[in-house]
Amino acid sequence: MIDFWLAAGLLLLVALSFLLIPVLRNRRAQLEEDRTALNVALYQERVAELQTQQEEGVLDAAQMDAGRAEAARELLADTEGVDAPRVTRLGKPAPLLAAILVPVLGLGLYLHFGASDKVELTREFSQAPQSMEEMTQRLERAVAAQPDSAEALYFLGRTYMTQDRPADAAKIFERTVNIAGRQPELLGQWAQAQYFADGKKWSDKIQVLTDEALKADPKEVTSLGLLGIAAFEAERYQDAIDYWNRLLEQLPPEDKSRIALQGGITRAKEKLVASGGKVAEAPVAKVAALLKVRVDLAADLKAKVQPGDSVFIFARATNGPPAPLAAKRLTVADLPATVELGDADAMMPQLKLSNFPEVQLVARISRAGKPTAGEWIGRSQPLASSTTAPQKLTIDSPDK
Repeated sequence: MIDFWLAAGLLLLVALSFLLIPVLRNRRAQLEEDRTALNVALYQERVAELQTQQEEGVLDAAQMDAGRAEAARELLADTEGVDAPRVTRLGKPAPLLAAILVPVLGLGLYLHFGASDKVELTREFSQAPQSMEEMTQRLERAVAAQPDSAEALYFLGRTYMTQDRPADAAKIFERTVNIAGRQPELLGQWAQAQYFADGKKWSDKIQVLTDEALKADPKEVTSLGLLGIAAFEAERYQDAIDYWNRLLEQLPPEDKSRIALQGGITRAKEKLVASGGKVAEAPVAKVAALLKVRVDLAADLKAKVQPGDSVFIFARATNGPPAPLAAKRLTVADLPATVELGDADAMMPQLKLSNFPEVQLVARISRAGKPTAGEWIGRSQPLASSTTAPQKLTIDSPDK
């Protein structure tokens, strides 16, 4: 802030100079005007003295005229080069009063409409906080300075949760939702804070929040974790296992919370078995298919193709619809090339490699750019869609 006030003071001095310089110039003009008036008074006094001497008979008419002319020449010499007096209606106090009021008024307007608090916050956030309490105070001031900032509100709510202040966090997350909209993540954070603020008592309000969050995003992690906690506390252990397994699927392998979550699933299974229940095994997830194939052109065809000819590489079911299950497009200039065909390359969601046990790899060159017809083609032998070994495919035959 010191740099800011120094800059502001410098600008203030520049502004005051526009007011004070004219005042100083007027003062000099006033001194010149006063000197002119003195010279005129001396001239009049000299003329009066000459008239007195003429009346007394000391001077005759010729001497009187000569003396008056001499006094007039002296007056002209003294006043030569002096500008005509300037008339101003402001008077001397007005510029001085303005010089005082301008900085005072400017300071008042800045303190009222300015952003000195935001400038100070920016400087504070450029330095790491020394404690969690200091961070909380900074965020609270940031929210006070920018009450419509959803980002500042969100981080303040998260900070309140780490400080075991769920009631304050719930209020902050509610404000965040009102500003940023009913985003799934915000709804999940609000529901979690409200649950702990209510002493871990489930309510219709929390249920509505979690239902809305998962409807918009079935993978919303906070809602899944919260529903698992609530189910465990209510001794609905199978529900807790299901929710936590869904959450476990969303966490990356390196996430440290996976260990604690897996421990919670284990405890829920133990309690379910101890109460006479049986753990329902989750269905085995289908492994996505991914075929790796290297495509090349037969030597005797290299002189017959053009670099810009299209190359379509696809996999199709040996017993199923004729439509390609996965496809990639290259040009002859790209060959030889290695490509991967997997479920992510499916032409239609219901037609994935993993849905068919056996497929065939095909590569077609089409000068017209049509994937269904071309000039040359290469086909592989049928292979399992679960094959992981790299495959080789050579375009070597006319496309009939």
